[in-house]
Amino acid sequence: MDAQPEDRVGFDNWDEVRTAFQVARMGTVSGAAEALGVHHATVIRHIDALEKRLGTKLFQRHARGYTPTEAGRDLLSVAQTTEEQFGQLASRIRGQGEKVAGELVVTSITGVAERLMPVLADFQLQHPSLVVRFLSDMRVFRLDYGEAHVAIRAGAAPEEPDNVAQPLPRMRSGLYASQSYVERYGMPQGLTDLNRHRFITAEGPISRAPFHRWLVEVIPPERIMVRASESRALEAAVTSGAGIGFLSTFQAAGRDDLVEVLPPRPEWDAPLWVVTHVDLHRTLKVQTFLKHLKDAARTWT
Repeated sequence: MDAQPEDRVGFDNWDEVRTAFQVARMGTVSGAAEALGVHHATVIRHIDALEKRLGTKLFQRHARGYTPTEAGRDLLSVAQTTEEQFGQLASRIRGQGEKVAGELVVTSITGVAERLMPVLADFQLQHPSLVVRFLSDMRVFRLDYGEAHVAIRAGAAPEEPDNVAQPLPRMRSGLYASQSYVERYGMPQGLTDLNRHRFITAEGPISRAPFHRWLVEVIPPERIMVRASESRALEAAVTSGAGIGFLSTFQAAGRDDLVEVLPPRPEWDAPLWVVTHVDLHRTLKVQTFLKHLKDAARTWT
């Protein structure tokens, strides 16, 4: 027997699917409510109604928010693609099919935020109808259910089968100290002299970077005086004179208050990748941004 109309998920309840998509994207009911411009009770009602209609749980509820289940991820993958297609259709109907507009969501690791923001700002100036959302976090955002259009990732090449990964220039890093540190403790005289100095390194996900791994292998643990889990904190520790630590060449460029202790080495380089989901990779908005990003990246040193 065919399903009755009220049992089908169709255009009559697209608002519920769109609500579920925003809950997955934002991770919380309050975030989805703000994005949709509705009351949080409306968001909860839509999710409950959709789960009842489908006969399955779309989200795991926990103290920090909502996480999609496997069924939720399947539904939201379709919702993301459908929303993009509706947006493109609406643009063509309005005669704006050749414009880059709407929202562009880009996510990256925190260590390259300063490098990416000028690129994003310039892109938005070229496309003033575009709203840019930049999410900087060590968490790997899920492109398959629409958490971002474009992701900048570091390390080994991403292997998700539905993602398109393209290389960017590698991020080069050197070992630096502040002028105030050198005045207080002196300048290391080569590798053999490092063990008498104070060092700064990372903990948590960013500690997997090749230069941080090198440091903990070479420097005795008792000489590592500061550890931090966020790249801005590591930079602040170096510039404040707390010890010697790694900075990217971009961070250190033009800084009169910094001294290069050891220059960049190839084994310290961190590969960078720009990653998109296959469903969105060929859209005008994403392709236009990818070209803009690659053109800007050619000047990175």
